[in-house]
Amino acid sequence: MTRRGMVRTLLGVPAGALTLSAGKRPEKGKPGYATIAGTVFRDPGFAFAGASIVLQPDAEAGTSVKVKVKKMKAVSDSRGEFAFHVPAAPMRYKLSVSAQGYVSEERSVTISGEERQDVYFTLKAGKEGSQ
Repeated sequence: MTRRGMVRTLLGVPAGALTLSAGKRPEKGKPGYATIAGTVFRDPGFAFAGASIVLQPDAEAGTSVKVKVKKMKAVSDSRGEFAFHVPAAPMRYKLSVSAQGYVSEERSVTISGEERQDVYFTLKAGKEGSQ
């Protein structure tokens, strides 16, 4: 038996009938998604696990595209990292990061299509003390 015949017999399908997909693509006419990802650090540059991150559409930004996006929340992982998947439509978002005992920070991120935007935060200890 040839090698090709063995593969066909073992798998139960004709050789060449199997295809692998590199990833799920959006259907034609439907927009894909963009990724807003980042890392939270604490002074003097260590990863900050457990910080709260809130992402919401920036109400002050006048966007002509009508896409409904709800407020999303995440918590930074053990490496201080987080990520959100949002529609690939042009829109500006506001990111807020907070943690008990630290001064909160905010940033704006603009998405214009299927892309990835990386954001970095460094939280400083507040007046009431640090963790």
